[in-house]
Amino acid sequence: MWGALILLSVLSCLLYFLFNTQRPDKFPPGPRPLPLFGNLLDLNLLNPLDDLQRLSDQYGRIFSLFIGSRPAVVLTGAEAIKEALVNKGVDFAGRPQGLMVNHASKDEGVILADYGPRWKEHRRFALMTLRNFGLGKQSMEERILGEVSHVIAELDSCVGGSMSPQTMFHSASSNIICAVLFGARFEYDDETLKTFIKLYTESAKIANGPWAMIYDTFPMVRSLPLPFQKAFNNVNTARDMGWKMINQHKKTRVPGQPRDLIDCYLDELDEREEESTFKEDLLVMYMLDLHFAGTDTTSNTLLTAFLYLSTHPEIQERCYQEITEVLGGRDNACFEDRHQMPYMQAVIHECQRLANTVPLSVFHCTTKDTELRGYHIPKGTWIIPNLTSALSEEGKWKNARGFHPCNFLNEQGEFEKPEAFMPFSVGPRMCLGEGLARMELFLIMVTLLRRFKFGWLEDAGVPDYTPIYGVTLTPKPYRMTVSLRDAHTQA
Repeated sequence: MWGALILLSVLSCLLYFLFNTQRPDKFPPGPRPLPLFGNLLDLNLLNPLDDLQRLSDQYGRIFSLFIGSRPAVVLTGAEAIKEALVNKGVDFAGRPQGLMVNHASKDEGVILADYGPRWKEHRRFALMTLRNFGLGKQSMEERILGEVSHVIAELDSCVGGSMSPQTMFHSASSNIICAVLFGARFEYDDETLKTFIKLYTESAKIANGPWAMIYDTFPMVRSLPLPFQKAFNNVNTARDMGWKMINQHKKTRVPGQPRDLIDCYLDELDEREEESTFKEDLLVMYMLDLHFAGTDTTSNTLLTAFLYLSTHPEIQERCYQEITEVLGGRDNACFEDRHQMPYMQAVIHECQRLANTVPLSVFHCTTKDTELRGYHIPKGTWIIPNLTSALSEEGKWKNARGFHPCNFLNEQGEFEKPEAFMPFSVGPRMCLGEGLARMELFLIMVTLLRRFKFGWLEDAGVPDYTPIYGVTLTPKPYRMTVSLRDAHTQA
């Protein structure tokens, strides 16, 4: 009798999942899902990018997958991504809920917040705060250049030898956004800074890795002591550190005289009514969201840039020539100098293209029933914009493979940006820190390339450009040689 009941239960579950993984009418095509697993077995969970391209070649630029019993639509190539996220931006502006990343953050951040009043108000507040604290102005340039002076000190100590830039670029990027968020700067050996960076880099790998996929697919395993629990522990540790900073601000702030984003948010709480979307409980995750986004993406782009520059001395030399011609005897570059440096601009953008820092963007979700290229996509469907496919799309780039700054130069040698360039995504949910990232990349790279020459270690073997997969792609650890440019720069 018990055997029959167990068999009946198993068959009932299989039938439930079988009928629950049927594609709706006029839904994008895709591989046949299995009960319970969906299309999990069609993907390499350690890095699904090649599999997503293979499935696109088979089913088209818009195809579907099942993650467990939940349908997801994958957008491949620049045109499909823009058609959805720009032309129908509001329809595709939601965020999936109920995933590991939502549960870890308790749905309190801004990056993962679903489309609605809270997300709109908090995004607008972040953009306004960045502007108020200098974004696009000389004061932000001074903040960045101030941090670059510490990077220079690190590199000066390595002249004539080699070094790994891994932690240096993470520390510098973190400090620049810290100045805006916390009004603080940390020495590169400070335990608080090192802990934040460790928590962010570990969690970024877990969040797009196999254990997160297992968590999202099989709810019955979520309470088990499996590796995805580390992401929850990391978020709780970062949250505790964030609350300490907030409580310190409460003791020292002067209302109406904000020093940073925390003070601005606390001022906002003082002025708003009870029913406001601004809540003190939301502040810590909001702050951590912005800190993570401003640290991990920029640092990984810089790591990619100097990996390629150290292995392409002829490109590095051409950058140096342009920098010295434009800056002359001036001590520092300014962001406006980019307009006189088309080749430098091209190199920076090519490094961003190759860095492909957020390969699958942040998953979107449809906010209502909608249509896309004749397909019907119901409300609540997960949307995966494959930004990798746009950044390496044949026919959209002069040279889609390898390091080729000419991808961003026209026949006259002027800088131009192809429409397939979308490392920050596109549409209403595109990265709100794009302006800050662009300024950081330009000022940091120009300043360092003017002073130093970077090279590849002779005994390091063939460079491996294959990144480590996660929410953000990270270059494998490497070392580069460092030498000073000339007597004038040394002085």
